Amino acid sequence: MSPKEVLAYIRQREVLTVDLRFMDFPGVWQHFAIPSDALTEATFDDGIPFDGSSVLGWRAINEADLLVVPQPETALIDPFAARPTLTMICNIQDPITQQDYTRDPRNIALKADQYLRETGLADECRIAPELEFFVFDRVRFDQTANQAFYHVDSEEGSWNQGRDAVGNLGHKPRSQLGYFPCPPMDSQSDLRTEMAQIMSDCGIGTSAHFHEAATGGQGEIDLLPRPIVEAADHVMLARYIIRNVARQHGKSATFMPKPLYGENGSGLHSHLTFRVDGRSVMAGQGYAGLSELAMHAIGGLIRHAPALCAFGNPTTNSYKRLVEGFEAPTKLAYSRRNRNAIIRVPVHDPGPLGRRIEYRCPDSSANPYLLFAAMLLAAIDGIQTHADPGEPLDRDIYEIGPEELDDVRGTPRSLDAALDALAADHEFLLKGDVFTPDVIDTWIWYKRQHEVEAVRLRPHPFEFALYYDVG
Repeated sequence: MSPKEVLAYIRQREVLTVDLRFMDFPGVWQHFAIPSDALTEATFDDGIPFDGSSVLGWRAINEADLLVVPQPETALIDPFAARPTLTMICNIQDPITQQDYTRDPRNIALKADQYLRETGLADECRIAPELEFFVFDRVRFDQTANQAFYHVDSEEGSWNQGRDAVGNLGHKPRSQLGYFPCPPMDSQSDLRTEMAQIMSDCGIGTSAHFHEAATGGQGEIDLLPRPIVEAADHVMLARYIIRNVARQHGKSATFMPKPLYGENGSGLHSHLTFRVDGRSVMAGQGYAGLSELAMHAIGGLIRHAPALCAFGNPTTNSYKRLVEGFEAPTKLAYSRRNRNAIIRVPVHDPGPLGRRIEYRCPDSSANPYLLFAAMLLAAIDGIQTHADPGEPLDRDIYEIGPEELDDVRGTPRSLDAALDALAADHEFLLKGDVFTPDVIDTWIWYKRQHEVEAVRLRPHPFEFALYYDVG
């Protein structure tokens, strides 16, 4: 919609409130609301001022002011608001220069999209994300000077009491065996259907939903491919819908990558394709029906994978997912079938438009704007430098001897290691001024200061089991 059409829509739907949303630096949606009659056509050009110093990773207190600028094409009626409320995603601008703010994640994705067109390699990059998440019935956690604990419970957990021990009727997925069971074992099928339907009502296309491999209520909803910025918008809106539908049913949805020990974690597998004049340029005569361009894109993603983990796996918890034995992608390689490789080439859609590459490394805690932008830039760099992806890893990883397996690089083992990789390898992200040195430096500083060091300094509950009686 245009600004005029948004205002007409507000009158038509008798909207009372306009909710303005934007992405903070770590990757959490923020919002504030204004009365609908305060929104004018000028607002779409002039923006609305707010305090940027209160947003994590943004302005200092002495340069706090920023602008939110509503984007009319993102307007929709909030399906969860008690009174008629229209939501819009906003870009962030500097009030003095009127330029887009360099640390606004959506602005970074917009610049990546523009840079792709400037290279002439393709008209657009389309990304189809797969959202994995857990839905719990009870969640409790706290961290203070004298205690640290968490407790989650799910009616599907093989380890649980459910909401009511008396009403526990069995039919629970066994550990790592939750993939594709029918109800009643899949007790959340109707819940996911409701989520997918509301996504459809909000303009988000989905291709499938199902129970994932873990017990404890792990599900997946797959989104249809969209251009990079719209794909990231859809991820954020879909997460909002998933959380709120779960809440309406007295449950809690989480995108924490690895909330359960001994179970599969939640990924954000992302399918990537390049198009020129509406046709895919990924199809060809090479490995698994891929073009030379696609193979070089794979080479770029593999070359820069350790640095990409700083955005695709941006939490200390992320690296509890990237371990062997849980179908997690731990090897910097590609394959048409081996899901331990960070890149898979889907073979079930043989048509030229269906040719794509699946980047399996990211997890569900990623900021999609930063992740998709970084993925795109890594692929572009691989194409421009004719990066060689090496040989495919088509054998079962557990059938390969240790000496041979040692030759295949693995993903970083910690967030700290991924940040080291980003510090050493980020020139490809600076092309086209998509990421700036300030963004890279701030990301590394924030993650080390507020997450890596914060976790390192605190006693872990398991340390009491290991060491309380030591000495």
